[in-house]
Amino acid sequence: MTEILEKPKLVTVFGGSGFLGRHVVRELAARGYRIRAAVRRPELAGHLQPLGNMGQVHAVQANVRVRWSIDRAVEGADHVVNLVGILFGSGPQTFAAVHEAGARAVAEAAAAEGLGLTHVSAIGADKDSASDYARTKAAGETAVLETVAGAVVFRPSILFGPEDEFFNRFAAMARVSPVLPLIGGGHTKFQPAYVGDVAEAIARSVDGEVAGGRIYELGGPDVRSFKELMEEMLAVIGRRRMLVPVPWWLASLQASVLGLMPRPLLTRDQVELLRSDNVVSREAEAEGRTFAGLGIRPQSAAAILPSYLWQYRSAGQFAHTSQI
Repeated sequence: MTEILEKPKLVTVFGGSGFLGRHVVRELAARGYRIRAAVRRPELAGHLQPLGNMGQVHAVQANVRVRWSIDRAVEGADHVVNLVGILFGSGPQTFAAVHEAGARAVAEAAAAEGLGLTHVSAIGADKDSASDYARTKAAGETAVLETVAGAVVFRPSILFGPEDEFFNRFAAMARVSPVLPLIGGGHTKFQPAYVGDVAEAIARSVDGEVAGGRIYELGGPDVRSFKELMEEMLAVIGRRRMLVPVPWWLASLQASVLGLMPRPLLTRDQVELLRSDNVVSREAEAEGRTFAGLGIRPQSAAAILPSYLWQYRSAGQFAHTSQI
């Protein structure tokens, strides 16, 4: 008698074609899940299919601002992961529409189907923040936990890894510019998290190995100032660049102009966000709501950066930095 094998569970991943999304899809595919990547432009998500076996990964059109598309994307799924977030607003894609209303809509759709939910927010989410980004991220967390009490919420620090938008951006800038700006003097502290480690945490939540109804803060093993991160990046790519402190007032003024670009290099809201450290809180550490509490040993930037920043290396072997 032929044994009938149960189909792997289906996971809907909103934002599955993004930087973090690609790693999440890969982790879930490796575990045998079928993945439905819910994205705004499925025709541009063909790069996801090779991350799994034939037919294991497919993309569908969905927009977290359009409720019927969300309902369609979660229909028949067994778990929902929401990775959608923006760094700046554009037209109807506002922080409130995506981070708050969008998060609530995804949670409501998951609740209607009786599905588990994993929601990705960000360290720095704060309902009292002067930053729209941080304030709407906090509102989204509240909406999620009010709607799906057993949801798992992750707050990663700044993410690094191949194709990241942090180290790659500044490494590319260092190829053409003799100076790199240190907003606010470069004193803001970060706890960079490797994207693969965050994807592992998310996959474990889908596996049911992470306690729900809690907010976890995911930071890497090292806390570094913005200035120290720039020095580390320059050392990896072997370039000499001047690190120039930019006062808050001047950064805000520059952001007022840069923020008018279609894809702004800097916005006033991002300057406001940089006024606060982006590190795991003492409360999260004490309560085990961290990588360590999940049994994950995070990888350091020093171990990973050379694997993908080599493309920006100069002919020299050593980097030197100076500051004025």
